[in-house]
Amino acid sequence: MKVSRETIVCLLIFLLLAMVPAIAALTDVPFYLDLARRMMILAIGALSLNLIMGYGGMISFGHAVFIGIGAYTVGICAEHEIVSGYIQWPLALIISAMFAVVFGAISLRTRGVYFIMITLALAQMMYFLGVSLDRYGGDDGLPLAEPSNFSGLIDLSEKTSLYYLVYGLLIFCLWISQRIVNSRFGMVVKGARSNEERMQAIGFPTFRYKLTAFVIAGAMAGLAGALLANHTDFVNPDMMHWTRSGDLIIMVLLGGMGSLSGPIVGALVFILLEEALSGITEYWQLIFGPFLILVVLFARGGLLGFLEKEQEINKFPERDNG
Repeated sequence: MKVSRETIVCLLIFLLLAMVPAIAALTDVPFYLDLARRMMILAIGALSLNLIMGYGGMISFGHAVFIGIGAYTVGICAEHEIVSGYIQWPLALIISAMFAVVFGAISLRTRGVYFIMITLALAQMMYFLGVSLDRYGGDDGLPLAEPSNFSGLIDLSEKTSLYYLVYGLLIFCLWISQRIVNSRFGMVVKGARSNEERMQAIGFPTFRYKLTAFVIAGAMAGLAGALLANHTDFVNPDMMHWTRSGDLIIMVLLGGMGSLSGPIVGALVFILLEEALSGITEYWQLIFGPFLILVVLFARGGLLGFLEKEQEINKFPERDNG
């Protein structure tokens, strides 16, 4: 059985990510560890967005709010001396899912630009709520009192341990995404994106399916938020700002919307370019913008879509013009 280029690229990425702690130790550059960990956390957030945007056609400009909710859940629990990860993390997923139920029930009654604007408005409401929480730092944010405690099972204050936890959870989220997308549930969600009226006509309650997908994506983003809080040792309202949701959308588009590992590739490329270009100029977006335009124009399926297209072209030998 022939392996697709997407699978090969994905395996190479995970192999390289597994080697990063060793590379950081050999080169004595701990920054590599922090950078790769941030990439993987945002990749989990991008994977969650791809579930609803890439497969369900729901373009949410408020998805980062669930990352913020997950992060604030961990931060607020730690502030009240609840440091057990067995309490913090399930709470982060549950509260993110609960907000996703409310936001989804409201926004999924609309389509197109109206859906985008409602998700944007709801996210900005949560952002300003975070700014107004003076008890938890307000606009200045809230330092994490101490990392999540897993009773000796894993020490998150040790950055390599946190790295491999993020690494394992990224693989798990990719597996979950693959299971969802290829299930009957995933087929209905994809069918609703293509022709919702037809899916309803043959008896599928598409609203319920889309809302369930929205909630799963929200919970997964909440997990990314819990990881991000432990990564930065700090939470602030900027995590929920609409521009963060825009970054997630760019990651999905860059890697390949509607492909399983596309968001991972997009997150890695986005963070690497941001880091490299910001070292050249503080106006790095002026360079990144044209690059993104070129990807959209000439690689409609993102970077992974472009690779797959090249593979299809190479299947056909050139004609002998002699």
